Order: sequence, then structure tokens, then C-alpha cells
Amino acid sequence: MSTMIHPTAIIDSKAELGTDVSIGPYCVVGADVTIGDGCELLSHVVITGHTSMGSGNHVFPFTSIGQIPQDLKYHGEASQVIIGDNNQIRENATINAGTEGGGMVTRIGHNNLLMAYTHVAHDCLLGNHIVLANCSTLAGHVEVDDQAIIGGLSAIQQFVRIGKLAMIGGMSGVTKDVAPYCLLAGGYRAGLSGLNIIGLKRKGYNLQQISKLKEVYRLLLQEKGKRDERLNQAEALLDEHDEVGHSLVDFVRSAQRGLTTHGRDSE
Repeated sequence: MSTMIHPTAIIDSKAELGTDVSIGPYCVVGADVTIGDGCELLSHVVITGHTSMGSGNHVFPFTSIGQIPQDLKYHGEASQVIIGDNNQIRENATINAGTEGGGMVTRIGHNNLLMAYTHVAHDCLLGNHIVLANCSTLAGHVEVDDQAIIGGLSAIQQFVRIGKLAMIGGMSGVTKDVAPYCLLAGGYRAGLSGLNIIGLKRKGYNLQQISKLKEVYRLLLQEKGKRDERLNQAEALLDEHDEVGHSLVDFVRSAQRGLTTHGRDSE
């Protein structure tokens, strides 16, 4: 299969296209865009700015990638969007370029699903195997780790971090960090409702790991008291090979915007 470009598409002569790329009707691709092998732009897709896309991505109609950020501090700097491999970016999604104040790049990893009307703002950093459900919105500088799921119509405030395998319920307003492996109930500033047990089991975590993680969760995200004391207690439960537990401890220790905790209370 060779590269196929519909006659109504507008492709700048300086754009770099890989092999077996398919660009459908009325798409627009700018001069500083690189599109990897096997990508498909269905129709009415706009990719502009300094945007680099890996291989095997599927971009659905009316998606906009690489437009300047919605940030009044932006002054035309040549910031980037970098997208990995095998992502599905559904209808009307928007992905904005980075800013000087955020590292100059918006980055999306591999094997992610961005459903319809999702928004990834400037300087967001997304890992791999993430699902953003319909109409979920990431403000600037948000970080989402691998395998996280963000429910539909949810809004994540700027600079918030979403940990690995966390699951955010639909219609959530998230204003503080959400630790890895946790469930967040839907609603504005809702609290955690426990661990993502089903997700952990599906990813192959055993009962011993989950049981230990429950105890760490209780100490760090459910109990009251000084955070440093609770962190020390949690670490005392773990051996050096307990990667899952230590990742939760490290996330809590590094939280700067506060943590979403159990129930409706937040630190």
C-alpha cells in the first residue's frame, strides 16, 4: 500500500509523510508537521504547528492538532506537539502546542484512546494505554500516567497529576492530584472511593500485592495525621521489591498541589 492523499486535501510541500499514509478529504497538514508510517487522517483533520506524529495513528474527522495554546502568556514561541504510535484520536478532539512556561511541548505516548470532543491543553504529558472518555478536558500542564482512565465530561485542573491505573468517574471536577491505582467517584471535587481493584487484577497484580496496597492506601489516603509520619509507616510495610507500593508512596511524597483523599476530604 502506498501513501494516498485525497485531491481535496491540502498538504504543505515541506510536510514530511511516512509510507502507507492515508489522508482523506479536506484535511490540512502544515509545513512543520511530520506524520509517521501507516497513519490515517479520515477527513477534515487539521494538523499544524511543530507537530510530530509516530506510526499507526488514526485521526478522526474534525480533529485539530498543534494549534497555538489557549494561554495569554504565549507569544509565538515554536513549541511542539509530539505524539507516539498507535493512538486513536476521535472526532472533534483538540490537542494544543506547548508553551515556554511548560517545557515547550505537549506530549502523548503510545496506544491511547482520546474519544470525541476531548481536549488536551498546552504542556500536558500523557503516557501510554490511557483512555480519555467523551468530552473529558485536561487543562494546561496536566500529567496523566500509564493506563489511567478519565471518565466522560470530566475536567482536570491545571498542574494536576493523575497516577498510573487511576480511574476517574464521569462528570468529575479534579482539582488535586489523584494517586496511582485509585478510584475517584464522579462529581465536583469528589474524593477517592478505594483502589481500582478490577483494573489491578486485569493487569496481573496478585492478591498479596493488592492486600499490601490496601494497607498503604489506608495509611496515606484515608488516615489523618502528619503526612511524613504516615509515609514512614507505609514504607515500613514494604520490602524493596514492592514496586507497586513504593510507587504509591513516591507519588504521595512528591505531591505539591495537594492530594485527593478518601471520601470528600483533600489534603
